[in-house]
Amino acid sequence: TTTTTHVSEAEKVGEVLLPGDEFCFQTDDTISLTDPGRPEKVVCGPGLRRSGDRLLVCKSGVLRHKQPNMFWMDSQQRRYVPAKGETVIGIVTVKSGDVFKVDFGGSEQASLSYLAFEGRPRGTVGDLVFSQFIIANKDMEPELVCMDSSGRANGMGVFGGGGLLFIVSLGLVRRLLAPHSEVLADLQQLFPCELVLGMNGRLWVRSSSIQQTLVIANLLQSCDTMTAQQRQQLFRRVAQGAL
Repeated sequence: TTTTTHVSEAEKVGEVLLPGDEFCFQTDDTISLTDPGRPEKVVCGPGLRRSGDRLLVCKSGVLRHKQPNMFWMDSQQRRYVPAKGETVIGIVTVKSGDVFKVDFGGSEQASLSYLAFEGRPRGTVGDLVFSQFIIANKDMEPELVCMDSSGRANGMGVFGGGGLLFIVSLGLVRRLLAPHSEVLADLQQLFPCELVLGMNGRLWVRSSSIQQTLVIANLLQSCDTMTAQQRQQLFRRVAQGAL
């Protein structure tokens, strides 16, 4: 059953909502704007869809808000649905002709052309590849590239020597990728490390030792279900050598 609640988004932020929930929005009374005479459009992030003058929830989770006008659903989802422009960590599964097939954790594999690299492509079955979706819709095979619009690698390509790949929720990845991420800042203070973050919930880490790398992976996986206070307490105990 669909529930329509005639309240502002501000009253719903932080609440758990379910697919089918709807609520009306009035931009001039729900969003603090520098110029209230010119209300801005509400931006729907993951898990929300616009329906006329209402927002429709299509994924269960907690409603989040970022100033001035963006709303999204924060959930513990682990199955990744590809989206154009997003960067992911994939695993090369097939090398055929002039195309790699890449497993990115979705319902099907993506193709990655040899021509989609800056310079000569390298890589073989089993390699990790950091790449970006240029095609991602339900009617076509997903397609990845390892260069930006100007033809530069920009950090993308085959990587992964001496590190560890592990999986977290998509919600945690977004928290880590957010500007001035507290989780990331706390972690880097505790253990300097190299970290590659895929929007598909795959993380790769490399630090000064295998033991430290395993500790970092365990800490990040623990952050998935912790509040900020619990996380800080855990990190403090690790810093003091209690764990």
